[in-house]
Amino acid sequence: MMGVAGTASLAEVRRQHRDIFAMQRRYLTRVAIFIALGLLYYLFFFAHFGISWARFDQGMTDVGRYFLRMFIWQDVAEWPFRYYFSQVLITLAIVFAGTLTATVLALPLSFLAARNVMHEGWSKPVSFLMRRLFDLLRGVDMAIWGLIFVRALGLGPLAGVLAIVMQDLGLLGKLYAEGHEAVEKGPGRGLSALGAGSLQKHRFGIFTQSFPTLLALSLYQIESNTRSAAVLGFVGAGGVGLVYAENMRLWNWDVVMFITLILVAVVMIMDAISARLRKRYIIGQPVPLYQG
Repeated sequence: MMGVAGTASLAEVRRQHRDIFAMQRRYLTRVAIFIALGLLYYLFFFAHFGISWARFDQGMTDVGRYFLRMFIWQDVAEWPFRYYFSQVLITLAIVFAGTLTATVLALPLSFLAARNVMHEGWSKPVSFLMRRLFDLLRGVDMAIWGLIFVRALGLGPLAGVLAIVMQDLGLLGKLYAEGHEAVEKGPGRGLSALGAGSLQKHRFGIFTQSFPTLLALSLYQIESNTRSAAVLGFVGAGGVGLVYAENMRLWNWDVVMFITLILVAVVMIMDAISARLRKRYIIGQPVPLYQG
């Protein structure tokens, strides 16, 4: 009897809320269509590029064997630890030099790309051209920039620094400009009513509000570049990537795991420092009220 009553109650709810249940059916239908399209895409991908199941299975077996060898460390006492740590320090030097330089250059250029700053008739083309420049810079991968500068300047950290500068200039410039555009318009209007000039409105009405976002983006980009700068060593732009390339070529997967753990530890330390900086300069500290 309870089952029949429950079925009747559910039928009554469906009858009373037909629109809601119709929306639910449409939602579930769309989810099923997206899942089916995803499965069809994977089937097409494997069939079109000739990836057989045997090849996939063999590849996964090899990956498992490589990971197993990463955790079997041999002749650790004979490893050149000084060389490994020196390359890690070179990588960090490349990351900080490149990211800080890109930050300093991207900040003033981001105002030229912000539409709420360059909104006058003559300045709109400047904003458009600056945004396209940012698109061009970040559209080229860091490794490609590294190859270009290695060809032009030779092997060494300078090519890595310039590669980071070129990519981060486009990325941070775009993100900084969007941070300027997301600020509240009220403070700028108040400053205009008080007779403030354009530079004062940009400094106190826009930059003051967008600074926490800019700081968060810069800190995150330093962490991200620490992880991705290892690729620069593969193209000869200096850093720990050279150690990766050498030991992968020699099948020293234990050394690869050791360097990876060092980089993970470095990223964790940088994340802790970034968290303190965010708490100090973004979240802020409570200001005591005035006591008369």
